[in-house]
Amino acid sequence: MSLERVRAYFENLGMEKRILEFPVSSATVILAAQALNCDPCRIAKTLSFDCHGEPLLLVVAGDCKIDNAKYKQFFHTKAKMLTPEEALHFTGHEVGGVCPFAVPENVKIYLDVSLKRFSTVFPACGSSNSAIELTPDELDKCTRNAGWVDVCKFCEI
Repeated sequence: MSLERVRAYFENLGMEKRILEFPVSSATVILAAQALNCDPCRIAKTLSFDCHGEPLLLVVAGDCKIDNAKYKQFFHTKAKMLTPEEALHFTGHEVGGVCPFAVPENVKIYLDVSLKRFSTVFPACGSSNSAIELTPDELDKCTRNAGWVDVCKFCEI
């Protein structure tokens, strides 16, 4: 189970007790915000892409979407999201629980600067009813990320 892999991942960091589980779905930004009783923008959604034939995860604020021009300028290719089946295959997490934790080493992870405006954010933890509250600095340290990028634009939720 994906959540158990993420729990073991955080156990190695001494942070497993910070994982939150909900009796309701947190599979979308709106559902996660309702489960957490927070603003949707503080949900750190993890988007999965095919980048030059390799899996790529982007963790972005809940009120953002990919700016295609910025994405292409940074990654030198058009933004192409993985299908739900591909996301599961490459990350080990189902859509609704995709997160930057406990993923295979060949999966590149980037964090978007849209997250830095918050004191804490809530990424999923491998299931459609879990999350963890982290500061952007903790998120940076807890993920095997390739760095911070600016590839988003704000949108209405």
